[in-house]
Amino acid sequence: MNTVKIILAGPRGKMGSEALRLIEKTENFELVGCIDRKHNGMKLKDLEGFPALDAEIYTNAEEAFQKVDADVLIDLTSPEVGYKHTRLALENGVRPVVGTTGFTKEQLVEIESLVEQKELGAVIAPNFAVGAVLMMQFSKWAAKYFPDVEIIEKHHDQKLDAPSGTAVKTSELIKEVREAKNQGHPDEKETIQGARGANDDGMRIHSIRLPGLIAHQEVIFGGTGQTLTIKHDTYHRQSFMSGVKLAVEQVQKLNVLVYGLENLLE
Repeated sequence: MNTVKIILAGPRGKMGSEALRLIEKTENFELVGCIDRKHNGMKLKDLEGFPALDAEIYTNAEEAFQKVDADVLIDLTSPEVGYKHTRLALENGVRPVVGTTGFTKEQLVEIESLVEQKELGAVIAPNFAVGAVLMMQFSKWAAKYFPDVEIIEKHHDQKLDAPSGTAVKTSELIKEVREAKNQGHPDEKETIQGARGANDDGMRIHSIRLPGLIAHQEVIFGGTGQTLTIKHDTYHRQSFMSGVKLAVEQVQKLNVLVYGLENLLE
């Protein structure tokens, strides 16, 4: 079994700390560098409360990719930083696995073009939880029969993008099988702007941000005399790690951009 050399961006974040534990306990994963806003030049093992891993920390991402021999980047940061890191990784021959949501369509097109140019695999997943991926796939199936649908996504109050990448991906999957239609009464009027949520092809998407939440989504379908709700709840960030592990293992076999973990599931 070949060793996978990994650079991790965002090791001090909540998702990053889970990724560190994943790397530490996975036999053929080796952390060879970290990208962080602090502690330049220090080793991860020198930081209190972190695993005893002998990987150097870089505040300059470009320097990290140039100095460290790596196979895969795991990026669990923010949309702006994650996009920059993804481009840098590809430019330096490193395959990115990105759990950062909020990339624009233009950015995804640019990344896909760079992937083709470099002939390297890349995985961008709005959600690494297998249960959430199944929720999205079940929603696409249901939308064939229930075209009236609203999405409610709930996340912690430190999340930067709204709606979430999972909600956006869900709506994209639904639009593949659902014709655009406006829902509700044709004369409906919001007495407070935004009360009905975002309008995406007539679907409504609602974003809730509260402390105490992690990542939750329900997709509600309405039909004559019935409703159908497909719901997924994340109670701990460990739930994302099986998906991250799968993506790291599979990205090395790819030479295309894969957007969405469902494309890696059998």
